[in-house]
Amino acid sequence: MSVEKPLISAGVIIVNFQNEIPLYLVLRVHNYWDFPKGMVDPGEEPLAGAIREVEEETTLTGLEFRWGFDYKETPPYQNGKIARYYIAQSDRIDVSLPISEELGHPEHDEFRWLEFDQAQSVLHERVRSIFDWAHSVVVL
Repeated sequence: MSVEKPLISAGVIIVNFQNEIPLYLVLRVHNYWDFPKGMVDPGEEPLAGAIREVEEETTLTGLEFRWGFDYKETPPYQNGKIARYYIAQSDRIDVSLPISEELGHPEHDEFRWLEFDQAQSVLHERVRSIFDWAHSVVVL
């Protein structure tokens, strides 16, 4: 009997410091707020997929994984998919939401850089505990 590997969506919780206050990048599609993430391509390492998705969805590059490469995953959702999140810092705050070739429009409707409490209040429930973990790492 074989066990199917779960589908992995990988993303990054991105932080930028303004006057030593961490601001987190959140993206909105319809009424759903989350962090940049997307499906890992076949044969792609999840971290590489997360970095690729950040660039595709926000144009941000040069992320600094200053807290290492630890990650947290959501429980399975949508047909057993799991979302894996890493933490990185960006010195850039100039985000663009480019048009997806696949969709013909940007994947997201809006982005915001928010302080922890603001972000926690808009994020989807599925990622709030992961965000708690990320914030505890960032402010350590």
